[in-house]
Amino acid sequence: MTHQLHPETMAIHAGQKCDPSTGSIIMPIHQTAAFQFDDAAHAEGVFLLKELKDGQHENIYTRVGNPTVTQFEKRITALEGGKGAVAFASGMAAIAAAVLNVCRVGDNFVASRNLYGGVSNLFQNIFADFGIECRMVDHDDPENFRKAADDKTRLFWGETLPNPRLNVFPIGEVAKIADEMGLPLMIDNTCATTALCRPFEHGAHVVVHSATKYICGHGSTIGGVVVDSGKYDWANKNVPMMTRKDPSMHGISWAEKFGDLGYLIKMRVTQLRDMGASLAPMNAFLLTQGLETLHMRMDKHCENAHKVATFLANHPKVNNVFYPGLDNGDSKKWADAYMGGRYGGMVGVDVKGGVEGGKTVSSNLQLFYHVANIGDVRSMAIHPASTTHSQVPQDMREKAGITDGFVRLCVGTENADDLIADLDQALNKIKA
Repeated sequence: MTHQLHPETMAIHAGQKCDPSTGSIIMPIHQTAAFQFDDAAHAEGVFLLKELKDGQHENIYTRVGNPTVTQFEKRITALEGGKGAVAFASGMAAIAAAVLNVCRVGDNFVASRNLYGGVSNLFQNIFADFGIECRMVDHDDPENFRKAADDKTRLFWGETLPNPRLNVFPIGEVAKIADEMGLPLMIDNTCATTALCRPFEHGAHVVVHSATKYICGHGSTIGGVVVDSGKYDWANKNVPMMTRKDPSMHGISWAEKFGDLGYLIKMRVTQLRDMGASLAPMNAFLLTQGLETLHMRMDKHCENAHKVATFLANHPKVNNVFYPGLDNGDSKKWADAYMGGRYGGMVGVDVKGGVEGGKTVSSNLQLFYHVANIGDVRSMAIHPASTTHSQVPQDMREKAGITDGFVRLCVGTENADDLIADLDQALNKIKA
C-alpha cells in the first residue's frame, strides 16, 4: 500500500502477514533450538555473515535468532519507526547490551539522574566494575549533558517518562546537543511506550523497552528490545567500538562493513551471541500479542491515571503528587511536546508519615497489587525507598525526587472510581 498506516494498524499488521509454510495468520511458536543448513557451503556463509536480510543473518540457533522472535522485532521496529531491532530476555538485558555495544573499559556515558532503580544500580555500580563510568546529571537543564561529556563519552541516556519520578525527559533538547557533539542519544521508552511517544521523531537515535511492562500488558512475560533509528552515523570516531577491527568476528569493522545496520548486527553477533540473554519464542509470541492491544490499553491507563492523580492532589494524607498532567513546569511542557498531551499510566505520591506512611499505604491497598512490576492491566503499587530503590544511596535517591514517603502507583484499566475508593481507605490508615 502507498497509504501510510497508522500505529494502531501497524500494531496488528506489521511484519509477516501470515506464516509462509502454513498460511496461519498468527505467527507459530518456533520452539526449536537449531535450524537445518542446506549444506556445508550454506552453513559457512551464514556464519561469515554473508547471508543477511533486514539486518539479520539466516537462522542458526535460537540464541541469536528465531522466526517468532523476528516477528516481534519487526513489529516493534515498525511502531517505533526504526531501521531494525534486537530482542532480549529482559529489559535489563536489553539496556546492558545497548550500552556495552559501544562502551568498553575507560569509556564513560552521561545519563539522567532520574532512572529506574535497577538501571541506576547497573549504571553506577555494575558498569563501574567493568571500568565504564556513568556520569549522572539532572535533565531539568539539558546543557548538563554537554557539561559532563568529554572525549571518552560514548553516548547520552534518558527515560522518556522516568520511573518512578515521572519528570519527562527533554528528548529534543538533549538530541540537539548529542548531534552537535556527534554522540548517540539512547532513550528508554518503557513507561511512555510507542503508543504515546516515538522518540526517533524528536531526534533520539536508539530506543530501548522493557517489553515486560506495557508492551506485554498482562504481567505474564519477561522481555526487552533495542531499536535503532538507522539515523546515527556509526562510523563516527566518537564510538570507536563500531569502527575498530573486532577480533571476535574475523577483524570486521562493523560500521565500515554494515553501515547503518552495524550497531544492530554487532549487537546480535556479539552481545546476544556471547552473553546469551535471548528471548524465548513463547515469550516473543506473547509480546507480539500484547502489541496488538497496546494503543487501546494506553488510552485507558492515561484516563484512569489522570483521575487518580486529581483525587490524590486533594487528599489530606498526601504531601505531593507526581504526575506530568498536574505539573506546571517543564515536565508538562515536555510531556505535551513529546507525548502528545497524554501523560501515561503512572502516578507518584508522597504520603504523610515518611517511610511508615508509605509502607502503610502499600500494605493496605486491596485492589492494587503489591508487586515489583508496572504496565499491567491490573493496578499495582510499591514503596520504592524500601524496595526498588533501596540499593540506591539515600542522597542520590532524594536527588532523584524519591522521598521516604513516596509510593509508586501503576494505574490499571479497572474502573477509576473503584481504584480511588481503594486508595482512600488505604491513605486513611496512615496514623496522624
